[in-house]
Amino acid sequence: MTNSTELSQAQQSALGFLAATRDAFSRDHMTIWDFHEPSWREYRSSQWYVDRLRAEGFEVEQGTAGMPTAFRATWTGPGGAGPVLAGYAEYDAVPGQSQIAAPYRAPRPGTSHHAAGHTDPHSALGIGQLAGFLAAKHAMERHNLPGTLVFFGEPAEKFCGSKPVHAAHGFYAGIDAAISFHPHSFETLTNGVFWDTTSAAYWSRLYTFECRNPETWQARPDGVVPHPHATARAPGAIDAVCMMYTSSKMLKESMLPHRGSWSLNEFIPVAGQAAADNIAPGYSQIQYSLRAPKLDMCEAVFEVLDRNAAHVAAMTHCTTEARWVTKTRLGLPNHALARATFRNFERVGPPVWSDEARDFARQAHQSINVAPMDDPFIPNLSRLTPPDEAEAAFRSQLPEWQMHFAADDYVEYTWHAPTVRLYVARPTLRMPPEAGRCPEWVRHAMGGTPACIDPMWHKAAEVISVTLVELLTDPTLLRDARAEFEQRTGGGVGGAQWVAPLLPQDFEAPVDYRWPEWVETPRGHEWSVL
Repeated sequence: MTNSTELSQAQQSALGFLAATRDAFSRDHMTIWDFHEPSWREYRSSQWYVDRLRAEGFEVEQGTAGMPTAFRATWTGPGGAGPVLAGYAEYDAVPGQSQIAAPYRAPRPGTSHHAAGHTDPHSALGIGQLAGFLAAKHAMERHNLPGTLVFFGEPAEKFCGSKPVHAAHGFYAGIDAAISFHPHSFETLTNGVFWDTTSAAYWSRLYTFECRNPETWQARPDGVVPHPHATARAPGAIDAVCMMYTSSKMLKESMLPHRGSWSLNEFIPVAGQAAADNIAPGYSQIQYSLRAPKLDMCEAVFEVLDRNAAHVAAMTHCTTEARWVTKTRLGLPNHALARATFRNFERVGPPVWSDEARDFARQAHQSINVAPMDDPFIPNLSRLTPPDEAEAAFRSQLPEWQMHFAADDYVEYTWHAPTVRLYVARPTLRMPPEAGRCPEWVRHAMGGTPACIDPMWHKAAEVISVTLVELLTDPTLLRDARAEFEQRTGGGVGGAQWVAPLLPQDFEAPVDYRWPEWVETPRGHEWSVL
């Protein structure tokens, strides 16, 4: 329940706006959920945000930092410029996760299971942020508050793809504070904020192999190949990508042995490009993505991968090219802003789910052969997690030296302004111990069911809006957050302990590669990578 006695009139105005517009924002969320566009291909989702923000009076720059589906929207209140506060929407979906909003497993109508679907879901993440910022805007207009709201469109979060690029191109300069929101990822932190332990680094690099001159493979001393079909004997690009995969897999445990939690994953977007059996495969690609809690660990892994690619290319008669997809920094905490955000969370209370949501959850239980329960959701769903409690849970499962785990590119904001990482519970089924982990499709289905997902994004919007208003009206909070930021960075941006963006200022986001997307052809709709 909201404790209105602890909220200012401006904060209450923001909450009133959200209460009056909840149904409209619920429909907006379903619009983005129904687009379900994957990374770098979120054309309709991005345009929807751009059109909406322009209609709300924001000045919007599209295609920021060379990314077609990115944007920056800016609005200054009637009271003057004031503090500059930032937030963002994400809207990319995940290939291979198509799921209808129903308590049984099935792809969205007109698609296959290989199409994209919202998993976290970013559809609700973005709407929660948007609603919170528009509620703060409403309070600023009604109470003549000074301040500037900056709202970013951040595509390709599943690649950690846009925030490092925006940071490298200078788009976060001049921000006074930022709010990052995410649906809960940890059962020990359902409704709360990060404290000391924050997100790890995420580096991703794409290796391309080309067999450009197969006719020179094993040629005679005079350069002559006995027969044109002999060029098919060149190992070529398929062998290259297979050897890169297997050799790096065998070396994986030697790259970073016994040094905390980390993960290295592969994706092969292209393999072959030979349309006849007497032509050597000419083109292939493999992408490696690493999550690691130390930057030197990232450097060590990609030093090995670069070396492997060079050797594989030499063995397979190929050339090789390596191109960064992304490089993020480690998260930087800010206790002052986290403390204030959690205090506001206490004022507005945890999310609450209806009987309709619980009925959906019970039907989902039946679909996975779990006996229905009176309360089908996990116990922590409607309780707040104090920062010290969440931090203790994290520290109990990590070595003492490791202060970063998992990964998210929100960390880029933390090096340019005091930033809080807010988590709000998303509906999650309670599972009996003998039943194992709940299938992912259930969470995805609930992400497209208003009764299940609306309490999450709406509560996030409440916390975001009242925190933004507090930052605009309490100069002490912003001063304390800034002082802590400067202390942690050794003087702020450019300080002795500040870490600069890891990508170069002229970095070009890899939007041109053949990333997966659902396309329309004369044969109908199909998944482009199949």
